[in-house]
Amino acid sequence: MDQACVLLVDDEEDLRASLSQGLELSGHKVVATGDPEAALELITRGFYGVLVTDIRMRGTDGFAVMRKAFEIDPALPVVLITGHGDVPLAVEAMRAGAYDFMEKPFSVSSLASVAERGIEKRRLVLENRKLREELADRDGLESRLVGRAAAMDKLRRDVLALAATDADILIVGETGAGKEVVARALHDEGPRHNRPFVALNCGALPAEIIESELFGHEKGAFTGASGQRIGKLEHAHGGTVFLDEIESMPLELQVKLLRVIETRTIERLGSNKSIELDVRFIAATKEDLEEAGKEGRFRLDLFYRLNVVSIAIPPLRERLEDIPLLFQHLAVEARARYRREIPDVSESYLTRLMARDWPGNVRELRNVADRFVLGLESSAEAETEAASNLFDQVAAYEKTLIAAELKRNDGSIKATYENLGLSRKALYEKMKKYGLERKDAQ
Repeated sequence: MDQACVLLVDDEEDLRASLSQGLELSGHKVVATGDPEAALELITRGFYGVLVTDIRMRGTDGFAVMRKAFEIDPALPVVLITGHGDVPLAVEAMRAGAYDFMEKPFSVSSLASVAERGIEKRRLVLENRKLREELADRDGLESRLVGRAAAMDKLRRDVLALAATDADILIVGETGAGKEVVARALHDEGPRHNRPFVALNCGALPAEIIESELFGHEKGAFTGASGQRIGKLEHAHGGTVFLDEIESMPLELQVKLLRVIETRTIERLGSNKSIELDVRFIAATKEDLEEAGKEGRFRLDLFYRLNVVSIAIPPLRERLEDIPLLFQHLAVEARARYRREIPDVSESYLTRLMARDWPGNVRELRNVADRFVLGLESSAEAETEAASNLFDQVAAYEKTLIAAELKRNDGSIKATYENLGLSRKALYEKMKKYGLERKDAQ
């Protein structure tokens, strides 16, 4: 953003000149005018600044100026000043939406402080709008697999390339990284999108019923089987079967699943009749299945059959630069669920989020966004906490930015220090300070 502006409207030339000079000495950029209409022409929804207007002016008043400004942008911070202040007038101003109210005489330093707070509020509004607009402009995969990181660009390209095929796919990612989101995207972007998507969590189904759930059964196949039942695999005919936590599937069932994948046929429990199956299999795991196979916990032949094509989802800690956009995306979803407005998100709060390790990945961030929208976690609390630990917060943020830039440039020192606006020496010193290694980003 460009430098913020204090838009000052007052028809008293001497006072206007005095306030302008004082605000400029305090470091503010000031645009001053005695013509309210000229001031209003400068206000847009993208105006970065605060409006300061006198209430008593010839031909009009500050309330009218404020109302017209709110017609352009209701979120604009407006500070009203007057020499005729009283409590009822102050209350009326605040109820009408004024950001603050100042009674003459007042010190320029106090006005500068109020303007500074108003500008900070405005900056947050504009940044949040920018994030929301960016989210709104995204469609298709970009609205589902959110992120600007190079790893997310690659993930979206891989999904688009594979969605149109019938290849079975193994998705590898940590807990909460979004494996089912990727699986659904593969289904929805492909030719099977209008057929069933059947998701099964292999770790959530009891071992004694998982076979019946998958293959179905005939009447009398076992005690309690009072009628015929179509299994999940048969129900998914023409569509996609998503097997989450495939590493949790019992070994004896893995043999049967391997046969189904290879022959594309099933037999219901209690039946010898083969049923043709037209499905695409997408499996997901948080483990190294090859290692699990070597340890005897997973069948290697099933792993090799599933691992024809694999997709790796990056953990959130490896794409921390995506957190501002992703947090806003999750907050918008939470707003729709809970019918609550999204509070302003401060920079220090986002810095705090970016400094975390996120072992629960996007699922953990979603929970934080839910609490934030529900008012159970606020930016103000984060700012208070951060204020007492400012050095650590700044250091964590700097480390995050450097690590992300190194990764984005595949460990290239030259590209990293140029993009960050640092010298080579300064970058090396900071990498040494934070324990960052070039090889870790390659």
